[in-house]
Amino acid sequence: MPLTGHGEHMRRREFITLLGGVAATWPLAARAQQTGRMRRIGVLLGAYTETDQAGQARLGIFLKTLRELGWEDGRNLRIDYRWGAGNTEKNRSFAAELVRSAPDVIIVTSDPVLAELHRLTSTIPVIFTQVSEPVEGGIVASLARPGGNKTGFQNFEPAIGGKWLDMLKEVAPNLKNAGALLSRDATAHAAFLQAAQNVAPSLGMTVTVVDVHNELERAITEYAEQHPECGLLVFPHPRTIANRRLIHSLAVRHRTPAIYPYRYFAVDGGLISYGPDQIDQWRGAAIYLDRILRGEKPSELPVQTPTKYELAINLKAAKAIGLTVPSGLIVRADEVIE
Repeated sequence: MPLTGHGEHMRRREFITLLGGVAATWPLAARAQQTGRMRRIGVLLGAYTETDQAGQARLGIFLKTLRELGWEDGRNLRIDYRWGAGNTEKNRSFAAELVRSAPDVIIVTSDPVLAELHRLTSTIPVIFTQVSEPVEGGIVASLARPGGNKTGFQNFEPAIGGKWLDMLKEVAPNLKNAGALLSRDATAHAAFLQAAQNVAPSLGMTVTVVDVHNELERAITEYAEQHPECGLLVFPHPRTIANRRLIHSLAVRHRTPAIYPYRYFAVDGGLISYGPDQIDQWRGAAIYLDRILRGEKPSELPVQTPTKYELAINLKAAKAIGLTVPSGLIVRADEVIE
């Protein structure tokens, strides 16, 4: 269920295939030849704690792909990790630390953390993942030709906000209002909100802003108590990712259907998720890192967009809030958690 046109979708798929093909055909001997210098990499995972399984899964495929390409932490790479845990001040501090340490490349997740790095450096190469509006946010000049020192992998296009609202209404047809969990420091959220508000009248709904920078439990509780027959649109952000189990528990307490941006939200107890295969994007980030370490410039590596969105439904979560998921939606799901 891609949001792009068929031709554009095919071109993106072809490029991803080409990207993988190029990596596969480079001679292994050439990959094994390293410069004798230990290369230094900074990795800033803005949304995760070090014990978060979702963060570890992404890092795991990243490191596995690097090993396949001839790079290994402690042998010819030194990787410096920072785990932001969804804390805005901590992420700002970590971004500044990494820039001061002047690594060869920085890998970063999430729009607000990338925006901070963009403010701090225009010279250190940066590869991003889990970012939604790199062009609109002024990070890159265009997807095809990023320019500057940054490139990477985009998660969502602005229209996804309307798609999330439509799917939330499909899973819970009685909903009259949706609370959009958003943050003012994520430029993409304004576009997601606008897309949802544009679709809302045709669904007989309204959309209310719930600011995730407020005390989260109080903000969601006040919203749910003030809006009968409401649901939640949980936008991607370090705070919503880091606090996903709290959000799930509040949704159950208030019997509030919610839709989330990534599969692991549903795996961890959320009702429904719809978003890209991030594991594949982290594999791509390792390939881009390999290419930059071998001399290519970020400005010449196109920003990649998803070729597939995954739908996951958690039937245990549905039962917990007294909801019966329509069979048509279950049939379309890539994963059903029972």
